[in-house]
Amino acid sequence: MTDSPTDPVSEPPTDSPTDSSSGPPTGPVSDSPSDPVTGPPSDPATDPAPRRRGRPARSAEDTGPGARERILEAARELFAERGYDKTSVRGIAKAADVDPALVHHYFGTKDEVFAAAIEVSFEPAMVVPALLGEGAEGIGERLARFFLSIWENEQTRAPLLAIIRSAVTHETAAKVLRGFVLRRLLERIAAELDVPDPKFRAELAASHMLGIAMLRYVLRMEPLASADPETIVAMVAPTLQRYLTES
Repeated sequence: MTDSPTDPVSEPPTDSPTDSSSGPPTGPVSDSPSDPVTGPPSDPATDPAPRRRGRPARSAEDTGPGARERILEAARELFAERGYDKTSVRGIAKAADVDPALVHHYFGTKDEVFAAAIEVSFEPAMVVPALLGEGAEGIGERLARFFLSIWENEQTRAPLLAIIRSAVTHETAAKVLRGFVLRRLLERIAAELDVPDPKFRAELAASHMLGIAMLRYVLRMEPLASADPETIVAMVAPTLQRYLTES
């Protein structure tokens, strides 16, 4: 018998991939582009970028114009519920559904967020011109009426209560409150009235009004706690007028 390549008996079996009768291959799985197991190799130029781990990118709503208002509202609620000590920038960001970096971007430190929460209640940019619009005459009554109206309003009372309570127990909160009430509100009023020692006069007026707030709304001392607001205005206005106008 010859080893002729035409001899059908001696011809060795072929390993052609098209030979369906030869059984499964015994060698390693091919990495060929036609390999149905692995598929074609990836093309970095056309394949989509792999998904990054971590938090997804925030939408425009999270960083848009409404974000600042949401942060401020969340801060007011948290300061009212937890007080200054137990409120953090991270907690405010979580409540507002924004990144903590955005809180720092808009407000800076926690102290500045706290000051902004106070400012929302007092709105000095609008209040000071309104109080001064009619001049020195009657400034004591207008100031007393404005101050009590804020405390009598249920929407602004809760955050103000938290602010006062925080100021009593935390020096940083007290410093922020004093700085705001004096610099942003009363010192500006006293300076516009052109009287001697405007800062000292502003401090006297602040001590008077904050004392009323503490006794009436925080400590709830009677009969002040249940007194009619107009009665308080009538009693307090002359003293504030003297503080702010008399030489």
